[in-house]
Amino acid sequence: MTVKLFSPYSIKGVTLKNRIVMSPMCMYSSHNEDGHVQNWHRSHYTSRAVGQVGLIIVEATAVTPQGRISPYDLGIWSDEHVKGLQELVELAKEHGAKMGIQLAHAGRKAELEGEIIAPSALAFNEKSKTPKEMTKADIEQTVEAFKNGAERAKKAGFDVIELHGAHGYLLNEFLSPLSNKRTDEYGGNAENRYRILREVIDAVKTGWDGPLFVRVSANDYHEAGLTPEDYILFAKWMKEQGVDLIDVSSGAVVPARINVYPGYQVPFSETIKHGAGIDTGAVGLITTPIQAEEILQNDRADLVFLARELLRDPYWPRTAAKELGVEMEAPKQYQRGW
Repeated sequence: MTVKLFSPYSIKGVTLKNRIVMSPMCMYSSHNEDGHVQNWHRSHYTSRAVGQVGLIIVEATAVTPQGRISPYDLGIWSDEHVKGLQELVELAKEHGAKMGIQLAHAGRKAELEGEIIAPSALAFNEKSKTPKEMTKADIEQTVEAFKNGAERAKKAGFDVIELHGAHGYLLNEFLSPLSNKRTDEYGGNAENRYRILREVIDAVKTGWDGPLFVRVSANDYHEAGLTPEDYILFAKWMKEQGVDLIDVSSGAVVPARINVYPGYQVPFSETIKHGAGIDTGAVGLITTPIQAEEILQNDRADLVFLARELLRDPYWPRTAAKELGVEMEAPKQYQRGW
């Protein structure tokens, strides 16, 4: 039987050498608070490329200064950010990895000084700042910021763009009825709540023709919130717009108790994949090679996204290859050790 974890995956002219993806994980390491790449980012991402990860997705990268989760996030709101991001891409590609970037806006979960914005003037919790409800001009400017971010990502040489529509950040806030109480064309029914994401996808695609992913939170874990079945409709709309893959996470749009266990989000990926007929990525406490292979062999997802496990072991693909009986060519500098 072919080991699917180490089979190539091709999409829009981009071929990943395996189906192991490094999930975007914030490093909060742009210590000058200007959104620029630092030495930590160069070391962190390049080491996973040396470790033979197929696709590395750079952490949530803010399309506006106001859209950062923290003052220490990476940014892509200025042409001045392109050079550092380009260096990251070039370093990783030297070792055979493909590079993606997650374009993001934190919305009401931005922990910054000054005004923050969201679909509705609702704080995330009792300790959070109350955001300003976005005007239509704010929405237009935000859509334009995503478009400009995608153009800069293309200049930097990224292979994949992922839009962050999960974890309670801005696009997710619009999608969920728990955080979107608007009464205009951006609120109310599912089509209206999807509208800003539709506009962002269309805007991004005016200058980007490569693979486009969207990360979603497929379960709000709240009786009045969204479920994976609700996301089938959103995923169908995304597919019609030319989105190639849905990266299926869950939660964090409102405070909630979540029953967490290995692979707890994989069924959400499976539901959306087969319900919408679109490729998906599975995430969520995926740690072992056998677990990752099972997800792919049983057609529950097309890619496996690892997060914390790749923090613990930058060379996890080698571990997986050894356990699954696959011969992996080592970087020539490491051949004596592998």
